[in-house]
Amino acid sequence: MSDSSPSPPTSAWSVLRQGAFARYIAGDAISMLGTWMQQMAQGWVIAGLTTTAFTLGLVTFFSSLPMLALTMFGGVIADRFDKRRILGATQIVQALLAVWVGHLVGTGEIRVLHIVIAGICLGISTAFEMPAAAALVPELVEREQLSAAIAVDRSVFHATRLIGPAVGGWLIGWLGTAWAFYANALSYSALLIALLTIRPRPLGEAHEEAARRTGMADGLAYVRRDKPTRAMISMLALVTFCISPFFMIMMPMYSRHVLHIPAAQHGILMGSSGIGAFAGSLWLLSIRKDKRRAWLIAASVGIVIAMSAVAAARGLAEAVVAMISLALGTSTVFGLANTIVQERAPDYIRGRVSAIAGLSFFGVLPFSGLIMSKFADLVGLRLAMGCSAVCFGLGAALMLYSHRRAEDPVPAESEASGVA
Repeated sequence: MSDSSPSPPTSAWSVLRQGAFARYIAGDAISMLGTWMQQMAQGWVIAGLTTTAFTLGLVTFFSSLPMLALTMFGGVIADRFDKRRILGATQIVQALLAVWVGHLVGTGEIRVLHIVIAGICLGISTAFEMPAAAALVPELVEREQLSAAIAVDRSVFHATRLIGPAVGGWLIGWLGTAWAFYANALSYSALLIALLTIRPRPLGEAHEEAARRTGMADGLAYVRRDKPTRAMISMLALVTFCISPFFMIMMPMYSRHVLHIPAAQHGILMGSSGIGAFAGSLWLLSIRKDKRRAWLIAASVGIVIAMSAVAAARGLAEAVVAMISLALGTSTVFGLANTIVQERAPDYIRGRVSAIAGLSFFGVLPFSGLIMSKFADLVGLRLAMGCSAVCFGLGAALMLYSHRRAEDPVPAESEASGVA
């Protein structure tokens, strides 16, 4: 998926001069830091309540069902209404959920069922948050700065992923597990304040505003019609199915029952994946459009090697190095694929396209989590990781080969709406 234009990418500093974007990123960074702290703490709590990987997969499955059902509707809402208000409402809901779960953890009353209930509520919220957030970023920068803005947004996501689990592990050791949830609840206020400082989107021409009010069928038709977009969404789904269940769901089991390490070291292991992911997202800023296909291939090969190394690791140091490499590869694939999808999507339909792209992760993960966790229980976590690495490699080779001749011109619809 390449573009014939070899123009140099826009710098991160240039895009951060956009005041609204800079304020949004600052608020989002604080909010995401709290989210990763809670993510680490919640996985640790569940791993303490069960000894099977399948339970972790089951929790993720039930938590993701609302997203599977509602994300496309959330994309329609994101195109029709004020994205700032949508995001503000979702932040308040998520903060309240964090306080509730934190209270249950602190009083010792927490059960897997409570986490499932909270996850279902969080899934409903996220179904509206995800497409709105993805579609808001392009509205805060100039069109030629879009790829850089997406790269910066991904960098913040992964930088907080680097820091959050380690801070969460430290906070658990200092004040107790419940405080990771309370800290997350407080962190949402930063993004709420940032959203209050951002002006509403200026109204477009009459035909564009009318197109924003059409249904999800238009988004699906666009994805079916645009081959590079369809190919990138398929690539995202492949990574999610084969690789994501292991480092998104089963890492607490890997730490507790394979490496036999305590919570603080588990936080370090989870944080180490953020190093590679952060490096990958920064690297996106320097990748020219005509080099994207080559880096997709290189990143796919790196994922296979790194996943195999995680499966074979015998101690924390080996696992950390392997996780850094794995996160570097997955971050590059996710970043490039999302950049291509967002660059090509017309403004008036971006929320719906973002919802479809999001479903390639959120719609696949609950099922892949169940399948892979059950597989891991049957054959062992190490062997399951190794088999998944092979399956991903074969799938990526077939997919990239099948789409090797796909051209990457900007669709006429995007040109008409002014998308770079």
